[in-house]
Amino acid sequence: MAIWRCSVCGYQYDEEKGEPASETPAGTRFEALPETWRCPVCGAPKAAFVRETGDEVHEQAETTVSDIIVEELERWGVELVFGLPGTSSLGLVDAVRKSGRIRYIVVRHEANASMAASAYNKLTGKIAACLTIAGPGATNLATGLYDALQDGASVLSLNGQVRMQYTGPYGIQEIDQDAFFRAITVYNNTIYDREMTVLLLNRALKYATLRRGPAQLSVPNNIQKQRLDRRFCRCESILKGSPVLPDPKDLKRAVEAVDESERPVIIAGWGAMGNGEAILALARKIRAPILTTFRAKGIISEENEWVLGVLGTVGSPQARTLAERSDLLITLGVGFSRYTNIPTDRKIVQLDVNPLKLGQGSESIILWGDCHLVLPVLVEKSRTKPDGGEVEAIAELKREWQAQLEAEADPDAKPLRPPYIMKVLSEKIPMDAVITLDVGENQWWFGRNFRMRGQRFTMSGYLATMGFGLPAALAAKLAYPGKQVFCITGDGGFSQAMSDFVTAVKYNLPILVVLLNNHQLGMIQVEQMMEHYPNFGTDLLNPDFATYGEICGGVGIKVRAPADLGPAISQAMDLARPVILDIETDPRRFI
Repeated sequence: MAIWRCSVCGYQYDEEKGEPASETPAGTRFEALPETWRCPVCGAPKAAFVRETGDEVHEQAETTVSDIIVEELERWGVELVFGLPGTSSLGLVDAVRKSGRIRYIVVRHEANASMAASAYNKLTGKIAACLTIAGPGATNLATGLYDALQDGASVLSLNGQVRMQYTGPYGIQEIDQDAFFRAITVYNNTIYDREMTVLLLNRALKYATLRRGPAQLSVPNNIQKQRLDRRFCRCESILKGSPVLPDPKDLKRAVEAVDESERPVIIAGWGAMGNGEAILALARKIRAPILTTFRAKGIISEENEWVLGVLGTVGSPQARTLAERSDLLITLGVGFSRYTNIPTDRKIVQLDVNPLKLGQGSESIILWGDCHLVLPVLVEKSRTKPDGGEVEAIAELKREWQAQLEAEADPDAKPLRPPYIMKVLSEKIPMDAVITLDVGENQWWFGRNFRMRGQRFTMSGYLATMGFGLPAALAAKLAYPGKQVFCITGDGGFSQAMSDFVTAVKYNLPILVVLLNNHQLGMIQVEQMMEHYPNFGTDLLNPDFATYGEICGGVGIKVRAPADLGPAISQAMDLARPVILDIETDPRRFI
């Protein structure tokens, strides 16, 4: 017996019950109804009815809900899943096991899974998934998912759930996951009806992609195992791209402002990544120096004649001077973080694809659009400005700043000083390498003293969470197996994630962990000093990190003398194994 639904009004004809109003007896098959039969509610003809899929159709399928989820992930191009298996996710985990295209990376802590997935998207633009159990597995994902939410990284979180809907406290590994994830995702749902599997997964992936953030889908344990025929599931597709172009009137105003300016300055942000050549073309045409935000450091080699460096708290006084002296700022994909301190008391041409970031300052000319579409238009339409000695002026400012950095990089100081460490790293790290950065003093010194020459790097931006560097390095090596991957971290940040160094060993991911070991939560120590508090609670009792690397099955190298740093980096790069480079360093800045 089947049920047929009127596609006009939704009335259902149940073959088992028949239709008393039209004197159709129970048990009458829909096919047996006369062709003149009509819907008793809206009068639609028999041809307007469609058969509702009954459970018996799905029970005959060879695939389960979990199988269909994994097949759909494959169809969307998902290649990596980070997580931990457990009771409430076994069906999903087994479906991943059977997949020939998705790799399951088992980590030691779920926070590292979500941070790795976030870093993977930041580096590649592709979506990776997290897969964990209900309750504590799901809650452990929170920090990494919030990092993705803040930084606009597309991530899919798949979580097991208990057999029935959350009923209250005191259940084992049972929490209200719908409520828990609501504040930290761009999409959040639970599959309670197997026929909704494909539709809800499609929507999760669509929201993650188009709204640039984490999407979460919980799958109860019993639903995972139910049989499902994909042919009878609703599905959705996604836009291959979402091109946005500004209003021509706004573009005209922007070009006029550029043409009228005498001291324009370009500030490139994370939203402009991948558009380095177009930014350079604009700089050359309008004779404008280029500054970057911290997250966009390296968007163009810092050795380029038009690039002065980072603007903000990790930047140079010279970059600040240029920004302050400008009569027009051209900001490209810039978030206007308070740590960048972009002056907003002047005319700004602001280009961003995220409309919520637009409208900074009282004289903003707003360009809502994609950098890769709008920049060529600005280059084409802007007037070519005459050479006013801008390159020479930038070079002089760079020489001043470089002289200061060289003076700070004392090659004889013991313990090693961070400026010297960053100088050597700048010389040793290959131009095509990938760098992942943790949060803390190591991050400050990297932003200020490291010279980017074409490398890619990623970090936890707006959330600024410690422990990001190591899981991000795992993701980077999986994304770019042919490139060398460096994790620059501190003893505080590394110790929050160090359990997953064994994951690098297990999956043969030869990353190089450059660990600045100052036995302090150094950034907190500085913050206490800035706010005139006595130093308290920042000292760290550390293990022997190099020995830990050896115990995990990798390599540990200690660096205690400045002369040993360069050779140690070269040795580590040649090993093609996971390495911890434990560098004893000084927690002080300039005293």
